[in-house]
Amino acid sequence: MTITLSTEHERIVQEELRKGHFRTVEEVIDHALHALQLQPWFENGAHARDPKGAAARIRERRKDVSLGGLKIKDLVNEGRR
Repeated sequence: MTITLSTEHERIVQEELRKGHFRTVEEVIDHALHALQLQPWFENGAHARDPKGAAARIRERRKDVSLGGLKIKDLVNEGRR
């Protein structure tokens, strides 16, 4: 298999190698693929660009998330001030 990276993705890989986080490009790809498999939507077959799947993933990730009594609407309005 041949993979062609965009300029931005190649920059990210090179940066990770330069920082010493990985020793080889293969390690970077292995790590990225492993992270992909850990996503909740990966196993149940929901496609990343599927709007219904995206909504389900958002609902799943919002479970047990607390904003300390704040509402998202309040945070949005605060950002406008």
